[in-house]
Amino acid sequence: MADSPPHGRPSPREGLRGTSATGEPAGSPGESAGTGPTGRAAPAARRGRPDALHPGAWWLWALALGTAATRTTNPLLLGLLIAVSAYVVAARRPDAPWARSYGVFVKLALAVLLVRLVFATVLGSPIPGARVIVALPEVPLPDWAQGIRLGGKVTAEALTFALYDGLRLAALLVCVGAANSLANPSRLLKSLPGALYETGVAVVVALTFAPHLIADVQRLRAARRLRGRPDRGFRGLAQVALPVLEGALERSVALAAAMDARGYGRTAQVPPAVRRTTAALTLGGLLGVCAGTYGLLSAAGAGYGVPLLLCGLAAALAGLWLGGRRSLRTRYRPDRWDARAWLVAASGAAVAAVTALAAVRDPAALHPGVVPLVAPTLPLWPAAAVLLGLLPAFIAPAPQAPAPHKDSREEPS
Repeated sequence: MADSPPHGRPSPREGLRGTSATGEPAGSPGESAGTGPTGRAAPAARRGRPDALHPGAWWLWALALGTAATRTTNPLLLGLLIAVSAYVVAARRPDAPWARSYGVFVKLALAVLLVRLVFATVLGSPIPGARVIVALPEVPLPDWAQGIRLGGKVTAEALTFALYDGLRLAALLVCVGAANSLANPSRLLKSLPGALYETGVAVVVALTFAPHLIADVQRLRAARRLRGRPDRGFRGLAQVALPVLEGALERSVALAAAMDARGYGRTAQVPPAVRRTTAALTLGGLLGVCAGTYGLLSAAGAGYGVPLLLCGLAAALAGLWLGGRRSLRTRYRPDRWDARAWLVAASGAAVAAVTALAAVRDPAALHPGVVPLVAPTLPLWPAAAVLLGLLPAFIAPAPQAPAPHKDSREEPS
């Protein structure tokens, strides 16, 4: 009885044993598998996190699905891509605040689709059509506004073309939203190359401080309401903005002092020739990527687009590798790119490759005509390739359930 701690207050030994160095419970899969009786992590536990997929694999999978969406205007294929991404998100989305952004991207995609239809209705469309749905009053415009009209006849062909075009952009936004919901942003930034370390730190700080600003605004508005002062309008915003900025400045100064005390910003000494080579490779690689992307998007640059893009990527990666020699940091338990990450990325790449090949072999199936207006058909082998995007829902590790919170006020049984 003399060694038992008071109710609601764990002993120091229990406090050290209850949580890990990363704040996770002691029984979590990321910590308990490799810990010994002394509390130190075994070498196997430091090699990576077996309970989570590499965040870069999620982004490659999602971007590949988005690339496939840009290669077609078939509403059936686009709807299938959206359904595949939604199923994977529903099956593998973790229970975290950053994972709730998928619904925001879906709403943004619906808004983009609606705006595209409204523009086609009000501002007209260059697509000719014979099936008039409604005739709006047309506003006469001056001569310098030739090619633009307000109102006029709204045809079924023009609305169908706007629907196909808006649905393609909506599918791309949904795929990006899937990547935001599945990939941990902090872990993704920690996986950046050493040359991008400072950029990653800046983004992490921004992502950390943004919720604090919102919480400060809500707290100050609630305090003003309790005191009977206005919290809306320009006057209320002006009186709330100054305390919020003051608190943000204090946090920034405290963070700068803490980072300086821990040695952030140190760089290794490298020869001047290495620095010049790094800058030349990085700048030349980025220019090559831009020129190669332009060649792929334009009809005249189909011959030089792919080689220039590959050369630009190789030069940029070499520049990032050389730039990483200036970084002195080490990583604790870095994310491993294992076989599951390769399979997830390969499934998305297969969807993009087959869709791009189908757009060349059978463009009529992936781009249904609107003049004359025909019903779209579902091409079988591109649709089967899109279903390969469901592979992460079965091979990716399942999200870990949050640890139940135990109330310290409960009496022990």
